[in-house]
Amino acid sequence: MHRLSALSTAEPVRRRSRLRWLRVLPLLGRHVIRTTPWAALISGCLAGTVVLAVVAHFAVRGHWQLGQAAVRDAFLPVIAALAFVPRASFRLVTRVTLVPSWVTPAGQILLAVPLLAATCWAQLRISARTVPAHAPAGPAALYPLIAQLAAWCLVAIAAAACVDRSRYADLGGAVAAPGSLVAVGLAWYWPVTSKFLVEPPATAHGVTIAWCGIGTGAAVLTCAAMRDGWHRYARRRLRLLARRRAPG
Repeated sequence: MHRLSALSTAEPVRRRSRLRWLRVLPLLGRHVIRTTPWAALISGCLAGTVVLAVVAHFAVRGHWQLGQAAVRDAFLPVIAALAFVPRASFRLVTRVTLVPSWVTPAGQILLAVPLLAATCWAQLRISARTVPAHAPAGPAALYPLIAQLAAWCLVAIAAAACVDRSRYADLGGAVAAPGSLVAVGLAWYWPVTSKFLVEPPATAHGVTIAWCGIGTGAAVLTCAAMRDGWHRYARRRLRLLARRRAPG
C-alpha cells in the first residue's frame, strides 16, 4: 500500500516538473538566442567564404583549379569564431536554479550548426565552380573533407567548453580559438599524425575514420566539460532522502 501511494504521489510531481519545463522553454530560448555571439560567428563564416569567392574568381579567369586545401584554409576563420560560441553565462548563479547550466551552451551550439552547414556547403560550391567541365581526373572525394571540417568544429567546441569550465572562463574564445587552431595545425603538419590524418599518404577511407574518431572524442570531452555536477549530486541526495523517509 505504501508503495502504491508513493507511486501515485510521484506521478503528479513529474507532471508538474514537465509543465515547469514547458513554461521555461520560451524564456530559455530567448536567453540562448541573445547570448549567442552572432557577430563573431557570422563574421568568421563570411570572412572565409568571401576570401574563397575572390580567389575562385581569379582562378576561373586564370583557368586553374582550386583544391580542397583552399576550402580548409577558408574554413579556419569559422573554427576561430566557433570557439567563442559555447558560453555558460553566470554559471555560479545557474547552479542553484532548476535549469542546468549546460542548457545554454548546448542551445548555442545547436543554433550554430545550420550556419556552419550552410558555410561548408557554400564553400564547397565555390570550389566546385573552378573545376573544368571536361577535366581528365574527376573531383576528389568530399567525405574525407567533410569529416575533417566536422572534427575541427568539434575540437574548437571542446576547447571552448573546457576553457569555460576553467578559471580562465572570462577570456573565453581568446584562449580557445588559438588553442584549437594550434591543435588542428599540429594534427595536420606533425609527421606522426599526418600519416593518418592527411591524404596522401593516408587513404580517403582511413582519413575519414581517423577524423571521425577525433570528432567523437572531442564530443565526449565537450559533454564532460559542460556537465553540471551539482545537479547530479543534488538529485542523488534527494533520492537517498526519499528512500530513507519512505516507510517500509
